[in-house]
Amino acid sequence: MANNDVHELNDVQQLLDMLYAMIDDARNAPLSNDKCVINRDEALDLLEEARAKLPAELKQAQRIITSREEYIETAKSEVEKMMQRAEAAAKSKISESEVVQAAREKAREIISRAEERARDMYRAANEYAEDTLRRGEEALQQAAKEMQESRTRFRAASAEQMQRNREELDRQAKEKKSKF
Repeated sequence: MANNDVHELNDVQQLLDMLYAMIDDARNAPLSNDKCVINRDEALDLLEEARAKLPAELKQAQRIITSREEYIETAKSEVEKMMQRAEAAAKSKISESEVVQAAREKAREIISRAEERARDMYRAANEYAEDTLRRGEEALQQAAKEMQESRTRFRAASAEQMQRNREELDRQAKEKKSKF
């Protein structure tokens, strides 16, 4: 993963942390323990910025796939040119059977090596693209997991606050009752 991509993933993580902190620090909505009051524009700005940064990893994976396909096409073109050169070389040789046979064998060897090289390049490009996509997927899964954990912690904190509010209201009601 390029250094810039790591930086962008860190930026996304930082934005998610800021959003979590905003929600975690928010005041409860009146008469509600599971709702809070946050600055909508600020929260939407953070989400929009995170959304804008996430596709960078996906774009990198697409560039890798495109690069791999171009690499394969170049390899095929090289193989074709080698085959044409080998055929031309074989045709230009004196048509004695031993010379022609040697040229054909050499052409087959060249083609075989070129095809093997193309398979190796294709395999390496696929492995690289697969690895990059896997890491991107893992980063997205980790971000989703952290958001889920943040929501769980937020709900727990909100439930605790609601319980404290109920207890305070009950206490106040008892105090008022005892005064009358």
